[in-house]
Amino acid sequence: MWILAHRGASKQAPENTRKAFRLAMEQQATGIEFDTYQVENEIIVIHDRRLERTTNGHGQINNSSLEYLRSLDAGEGEQIPFLTDALGCLPADAMCNIEIKSLYDIPRWLQCLDASLQHIAMPRDNIIVSSFNHRWLKRIHQLEPDLKLGALTSSYPEEGVEFARKLNAYSVHVSLDVVDEELVRMAKAEGLQILVFTVDDPLDMQMLRDWGVDGIFTNVPDEARRVLL
Repeated sequence: MWILAHRGASKQAPENTRKAFRLAMEQQATGIEFDTYQVENEIIVIHDRRLERTTNGHGQINNSSLEYLRSLDAGEGEQIPFLTDALGCLPADAMCNIEIKSLYDIPRWLQCLDASLQHIAMPRDNIIVSSFNHRWLKRIHQLEPDLKLGALTSSYPEEGVEFARKLNAYSVHVSLDVVDEELVRMAKAEGLQILVFTVDDPLDMQMLRDWGVDGIFTNVPDEARRVLL
C-alpha cells in the first residue's frame, strides 16, 4: 500500500513546505501529496484560499502578488514553495500527487509542470494530478492524455466509480468518511487505483489494507509505515 504524506509530514513540520516534504521522505513515505494555486503564470504550493492559517500573511491568495506570497513565512522560516521546489525534494522513485486548488489557464499550468519536471529526476509517470474540479481534469486529459489523473470525491457517488472512468482517471481518491469495501471492489473492477484521505488512525490503516485499498494520504507517514510495512 502506498503511503502518501498529506501535505508532507504535516504533523511534525509546517504543511506544504520543503521541510515537511523532506521529513516525509526521511520517514520512508512512498511519496507526497500537496496543493497548488496558479499565480501569475507560476504554480505555488499552499492549501487554503486565505493566508492566515498557514503563513504570517493576510488576505486571499488569488488577490495577492507572487512577490508578496514568496515573502511570507509559511512556518519555521519556510517559504511558500514553487512547484519546482516541492518536486525537487523528492527522489526519482517517489510518487507525487499534485492537487489543483485554483487555476485559470490550463495550457500554461501544464507548461509549468513540464518545465518543473525538466529540472528533476522524477519521471512524469510518477505524477498524479488530482482535483475536486472534474471539468479541469477533463480538459487536462484532452491536452495531455498520458498524464495520470486522480478524481477526488468527498461523497459516495450514486453511480459508484463511473464518474472517474468517464474522466479517464488513473485513480479515484475518496474520503475516509464515505469509503466502504464495496466502493473499493467497484474501483478494482474498473481497473482504477483507489486512494483514501485522510488516514491517521492505525485501525483505519489496517482496515483499508484489508479491503485492498492501493494507498492512503496521511499526516503521519512514520506511523503509517510502522503499521503497514
